Amino acid sequence: MEKELILTEDLFEKVERNHELADTINRPSLSFWADVWRRLKQNKLAMVGLAIITVLGFLAVFGPYFNGFTYQAQDLTNKNATPSLVHWFGTDSLGRDIWTRAWHGARISLTIGILATLIEFFIGAAYGGVSGLVGGKLDDFMMRAAEVLYSIPYMLIVIMLSIVLDNKGIFPIILAMTITGWMSMARLVRGQVLQLKEQDYVQAASALGAGTAWKLRKHLIPNSMGPILVNMTLSVPTAIFAEATLSFLGLGVQAPMASWGSMANDAIGSSLAGQVYQLIVPAFLISLTMFGFNVLGDGLRDALDPQLRK
Repeated sequence: MEKELILTEDLFEKVERNHELADTINRPSLSFWADVWRRLKQNKLAMVGLAIITVLGFLAVFGPYFNGFTYQAQDLTNKNATPSLVHWFGTDSLGRDIWTRAWHGARISLTIGILATLIEFFIGAAYGGVSGLVGGKLDDFMMRAAEVLYSIPYMLIVIMLSIVLDNKGIFPIILAMTITGWMSMARLVRGQVLQLKEQDYVQAASALGAGTAWKLRKHLIPNSMGPILVNMTLSVPTAIFAEATLSFLGLGVQAPMASWGSMANDAIGSSLAGQVYQLIVPAFLISLTMFGFNVLGDGLRDALDPQLRK
C-alpha cells in the first residue's frame, strides 16, 4: 500500500510579493502594423520577395543610366551582339542596348501595375464601401451594375480606347484596366463592410450622427486594410502581366518606347535565329517580378491573419 503524502510547511517556499513590480510589462507593446512587420520578417520567402521588388524598383529608376546608352539609340553596325562588358545584356536586331531597354521597360511595367492598382483601390473602396454600408435596394443595384461591367473583357476595352483615343500608349492601358478591374476590389470591400458595420464602434458613430463618408474613412476602410492590402499586392503582378501581354500583341506601348512585352515580341525572330538571350531577358524579368509580388502577398496574408498570431 502506498504511503499517504503528508503536506507540511517545510515542503513549500514562500514567495514574497513585490507590489512595485506587479504592473511591470515584460513584453514590449507593439502596434498592429509593427506586429505585422515583425511577423512578416519571420517569413523568409516573403522577405526574398520584398528584396526582389526593392532591387527591381531601384534598377528601374537608376538602371538605364549605368552604361551610358539610351533605350532608343540604334547602332546597326553592332546589332544582335551577344552580352559583353560593353553591352551587358547584348543588343537587339536594331543595335539597341538590351540592358537599358529592359530597365526602361521595368519603369513602364511597374508604373502601370502600381498606378492601375491604386486607382482600382480608390474606386473599388468607395463603391464597395457605400454599397455595403447603405445596403438595401441601392446595394443590389450597385452590385448588379458592377457585375455587368465585370463581364466585359478588358482586351475589348483596350482596343476600343486605342481606336477612339488614337493612342496605343500607357494611358489607354491604365484606363482599360481601371474600368474593368475595380469590381473585384469593390466586392472585397463590400464584404468587409457588411461584417464590420454591425460592430459596436460603428453603431456608436451612427448614434453620434456620423455620416456615411466619415464612417467609411475613419472606421470601416482602416479596419479592412488587411485583406485590401493583400489584394493590392497580388493585383500588381496581374496588371504587369496584362500590360506585357498587350504590348506583346502590339496593343501596348509603341516604338521606340520599351516594354517587357514589346521586347519579347521583337526578340521572337532573333531567338529563332539563335539569339535566345534577347527573349530570355524580358521573360525572366516578368517571371521574377510576378514571383516577388506573389510571395510577398502570401507573406502579408499570413502576417495579417490574427489566427496565426503567436
